[in-house]
Amino acid sequence: MPTPRLTTEVLTAAIGGFEQQKLRLDAQIAELRAILTGTPTEPATLEVSKGKRRRMSAAGRARIAEAQRKRWAASKKESQPSSEKGTPKPKRKLSAAGKAAIVAATKKRWEAFHAARQAKKPALKKGIAKKKLSPARKAALAANLAKARGAKAAKATARAQ
Repeated sequence: MPTPRLTTEVLTAAIGGFEQQKLRLDAQIAELRAILTGTPTEPATLEVSKGKRRRMSAAGRARIAEAQRKRWAASKKESQPSSEKGTPKPKRKLSAAGKAAIVAATKKRWEAFHAARQAKKPALKKGIAKKKLSPARKAALAANLAKARGAKAAKATARAQ
């Protein structure tokens, strides 16, 4: 990787940056010394003045403000045509035939969706198919269910008391 060449501008900028850091450090040292001794002290070096600031007359500021107002007015006029200013667009209405067509299409889509979903389900195997219960077995299950319901009702009445 080639080493960057140090140009005069780079070196001058570096010197300026280090001088600013030095001024800031000198000011901080002076503040700490003032806190330590209780008397204010001046930093060793004086700050470099940045030069005169340009002043603008009130008339100049007024001219600039007026020009800016004209630009804003022109941009607003372009973005909003005069024919659409006061009249909003009327709302669009859906006819009964259009609504019926939408409902029919929706129903058709859902039917297709459910049909595809049903087709994806695996078919039940013969061994897993629901077995028929004998009448004796059905009677035994019904008796057990009645007994469980009776016990539940008895618990509920015991809690209520």
